[in-house]
This record gives sequence, structure tokens and C-alpha cells, in this order.
Amino acid sequence: MNFIFISPNFPSNYYHFCQELRKNGVNVLGIGDCPYDELDRNVRLSLNEYYKVSTLESYDEVYRAVAFFAFKYGRIDWLESNNEYWLEQDAALRTDFNIPTGFHTSDMRKVKYKSEMKKYYAKAGIPAARWYIADTLENTQKFIDSIGGYPVIIKPDNGVGAGDTHKLKNADELAAFFARKPEEPYICEEMVKGVVCSYDAIINSKGKPIFETGNVSPISIMDIVNEAGNSYFYMVKNLPDDVRNYGRKAVKVFGVKSRFIHFEFFRLYEDQEGLGKKGDVVGLEVNLRPSGGVSPDMHNFANSTDVYKIWADMIVYDSSEYGQNGQHYYCGFGGRRAGRNFVMSHEDIMKKFGHKIVMQGPVQAALSSAMGDYMYMGRFDTEEEMNQFIREIFAEK
Repeated sequence: MNFIFISPNFPSNYYHFCQELRKNGVNVLGIGDCPYDELDRNVRLSLNEYYKVSTLESYDEVYRAVAFFAFKYGRIDWLESNNEYWLEQDAALRTDFNIPTGFHTSDMRKVKYKSEMKKYYAKAGIPAARWYIADTLENTQKFIDSIGGYPVIIKPDNGVGAGDTHKLKNADELAAFFARKPEEPYICEEMVKGVVCSYDAIINSKGKPIFETGNVSPISIMDIVNEAGNSYFYMVKNLPDDVRNYGRKAVKVFGVKSRFIHFEFFRLYEDQEGLGKKGDVVGLEVNLRPSGGVSPDMHNFANSTDVYKIWADMIVYDSSEYGQNGQHYYCGFGGRRAGRNFVMSHEDIMKKFGHKIVMQGPVQAALSSAMGDYMYMGRFDTEEEMNQFIREIFAEK
């Protein structure tokens, strides 16, 4: 089996996907823009061969890299990056090289454009925020009036993460947005009064989950990015049944097969007309890749398992003996922002919580806007214990 992995060195933990594939006997072929000699040793050892391009942004260069591997090794069976940023390029390469596994260019609208996602959520019977493609100032204001007024959320219809996502609180802010609005489509949505939670799963070729978990983000990524704040989210000890139910419905309606996914929802913290009652789950968006950064490691710590192994087994065997039968925990991520005057020093944190901390260190620069500059990841038996940990490491003088 020939498997091309795009950008195996970023994020820095992604070499584990390649490592487990290679252990399963797969011919793992990497394409990236980092010089081979500068790759981490673990990345090099996880690959059978590596092809360097000057930039992954150049489709022609990446295309030639895939063509080289196809000429040298024969038919390419899989191509993947597990990265939202390269999702459309991955699909284009699969289409151009007739790689049968994974999504193709014709599948992209429903999984990249937020307006299309809303339509599929409706097909699945999953409630979602009312929305409008922000075409003109006047029409968008009429939409906002029709849903009861401000605040609203406005963001690129086809965007990555929380990039250029804003909460607008009044008509002046809407006018300011249209004065600078780029050409690409933006979607305007009613603001949902809820906390973001997720359905994270590894789905086999039959559309069935072979691993399921989820996270909760008490602080929104939009606020973290726009306000340069600290970052906090956590993996749940046990996935709630209502999130599992909606996650599986979404998998079916979006036709997901043979993928690691991260589907986002809101859990309402108060009644909201037209959406539901306090505690109800509402659809947000789908992501056809793992939750970002160190999240796969957090899945492992929370579920006493190895999602890299489960994913690689799914690719090769369509199932895995690994699962979620071990001890379950809450796994919390606290990303502190540089320049803050925190009460606890690094030494204080390690002295008091070192026995609970399973990973700590600087956040990669490309991820720091959403995840802070220095992270502490802890594993806890109770939610209360985890919350106390976060309160203390974030406390400022």
C-alpha cells in the first residue's frame, strides 16, 4: 500500500500517524517544504521516502511530487494531510490522480462552506443557527432585524478555524465590516448562547465509528484569537449521549468514510427561541480532520488509548483492537499567553501539579494565536479538580 502524507512534520505530533502506518507495513511517502536534514529524527524514521517542495502552497510543485511517487512506486492508494488548511488541495490531488480513498473536489462544498453545512445539518434533523450570506449592508441588516437584532457572528463562508471571525454588536460595526469586506463570501449568523463541544471520531469505510470522544471549549476560539487571551479546552471523561447521537447523524448525512473527524456543536447555556432549551445541542460546523494541535495526544490521555494506532489500523484493516476500554479521565489544556503577570511561575506549577501534568512546553508559533504560547496539559479524575488546576495556572497578580 502506497500512502502519501502531506506535511508529516506539522503539527509536530503528526509523525505518529506516519509511524503507525509504517508499523502496519505501509509504504509511507512524505511531501513537505522543510529540508530533509532539518526534519526531526522521528519524522524521518516514520517515512520510507520524503520529497521536498519549495512551498506546499504551489499546487504544481506538489502535483509533480505526487507524480514522482506514482512513477516510482506505482498506484497511490491514499493521500492525506489530516490538516484543515490542505483539505481542498488534498481533494484536488486525489481527483487528479484518481486516488479512490477520501473526499474529492466534487465533495468539497458541503464540507468546507459553512452555508452548505447548515443545509446538511437540516437534512439530519440537527438544529443550527439561522444564517445569511452577507451580500450587501442593507440586506444583511434586514436579516439581522428578522432574527431579533444584534449581536451576530460574521465569518468567511469558507474559512479555517476562527480566522477573521467577529462578533458584531451594532449597526456601526456592521457598516465598518462592509467598508473593509473582502471579495469572498461571508456568512452572518445569529449568535448562539452556548458552549462549544465536539464529536471526535475515527470512522471506517462503512461509515461506522471505531473510536469516539469529544471536547468542550469554555473559552471560544474566536475570543482567544481576537483578544489574544489564554486558551482552555478539555477532553470529556465520557462522551454525552446527545452529542454522540448528533455526531453519528452528521457522519451519515455528510457521507463520511475512512476519516478522523472533529464535528463541532453548541450546548445552550440558556433557552434560545428557534434553537432550543437550556442544555440542548445545536450544530456548529464539521471538520474532516482531527481536532487541532495536541488534541490527538489529549484523546490518548483521556481514554488510555492510542488514536494514532487506531487511525492507522482503520487505514489498513478497517478496524482496530485498540479502543476505549481503559481508564477514562478529564484531560485539560491550559495555554498561557506570554507577557501576562501570572501568580504561579512555571516552577510553582510543576511543584504543585507535576504529578497531574502529562505534557507541557512551548506551543508551535503557527498554532499560538488559538492555543497560547506555553501549554500545560493535565489528566484528572474529576471536572472539579481540572477546573481548579486551570483557575490556578491562569490566575494573575
